[in-house]
Amino acid sequence: MTAILIVDDEKSLRDGLSEAVRDLGYQALVAGSGREALSVAATNKPDAVLLDLRMPDMDGLQILSRLRAAANGANVPVAIITAYATAANTIEAMRLGAFDHLTKPIGREDLASLLTRMIRSSVVKSPAADPPDTEENLIGSSPGMREIQKTIGLVADSDATVLITGETGTGKEVVARTIHRVGARSGGPFMALNCAAIPPDLLESELFGHVKGAFTGAILERQGAFREANGGTLFLDEIGDMGLAMQAKILRAIQERVVTPVGGKPQKVDVRIVAATHRDLQQWVKQGRFREDLYYRLNVVPIELQPLRKRTADIPALAEYFLALASSPKKQLTEEATRRLVGHAWPGNVRELRNAMERVAVLCRADIVEEADLNFLSSSAANSVDDGIGDGNLSSAVENLERRLIAEALAESKGNRAEAARRLGIHRQLLHTKAEKYGLGKRKSPP
Repeated sequence: MTAILIVDDEKSLRDGLSEAVRDLGYQALVAGSGREALSVAATNKPDAVLLDLRMPDMDGLQILSRLRAAANGANVPVAIITAYATAANTIEAMRLGAFDHLTKPIGREDLASLLTRMIRSSVVKSPAADPPDTEENLIGSSPGMREIQKTIGLVADSDATVLITGETGTGKEVVARTIHRVGARSGGPFMALNCAAIPPDLLESELFGHVKGAFTGAILERQGAFREANGGTLFLDEIGDMGLAMQAKILRAIQERVVTPVGGKPQKVDVRIVAATHRDLQQWVKQGRFREDLYYRLNVVPIELQPLRKRTADIPALAEYFLALASSPKKQLTEEATRRLVGHAWPGNVRELRNAMERVAVLCRADIVEEADLNFLSSSAANSVDDGIGDGNLSSAVENLERRLIAEALAESKGNRAEAARRLGIHRQLLHTKAEKYGLGKRKSPP
């Protein structure tokens, strides 16, 4: 039977909690002091501990710290229950690893909910697995992501210039780093420069470098990003925000692989250029805000990253990956929590999802992430692309998503199944089978 250790120096409170714990179907172990609690915990190995804060021999925080230090108690969830909650002892309890910090008296429903969460945390553990690779990876198996992965494989060993487009937070730098890491230039340096983050009057020096004494304050020579990336890859992020004058200089550097440091002489460089932007460069060319010749020089191999709301099939895998990176031991998402993630619109894209998983890893004490742990996600931001993503289990949500993607592909291809299959990255016969399953693309009988 699941055992709950109750530690309180007041017999009446200890007895009251013991009765409530037994009524809820658990075995109640009791201790009236800190030393007794440590002895009982070492002998009986409880599944959870309800711990009073103020006791005569040692306080709850000292007991909590010793339980955490003990090998047999390292993973036992401990909840502090006190009538004397303060900001200081609440913060310290959570810092030391308390599962929760509650004030007395605690109602029966609250106690039942607390114990359910604590027991689930202590019993359900993630399967043993190798720690996730800390190198940022392209996670996802949606049709759009599969095409990007294929493109990267094709261009990695070449020196062709790549232009990555997509909304902010979709992972453009991850794509750039992947191209470098798996390609022929992986042994060389990877230099990333955000063109939008550098003042225009400093950008030339950041890109091409300068010689000593070239201008006031130039007390040392600077290599610049192009020369620092020599033999490797130069990633020019947010290149759409670069001014027209600098665009002309970048164009020459890309075409001729020659840079001229401020105050210096032209020098040859050997770099592979990968650029990225969240701007619509074709529209900016029409408006005269971006050079047409530079656009075509950059757009040799285009890679367009879809926003996360258009590749919701990748959300579960991404969430699990980021959660594994941020939590140790690894936390698990319930099906309800996964559906909540899939249904969110993610205006901040993959970056927002990663931040959300880091937040959960820090604030969710249990090893199981419930839907309630994601209440910080705005319900008003539900996925506007498909409000009916599913009220059942995860498989039904995936089916609804699959149906929508097939319907969109058929609509965009005007009913041409061969073209729709190509867009989705699947075989035509598989598309035919699934279209029949979902009742999509049926040809009308002639009158």
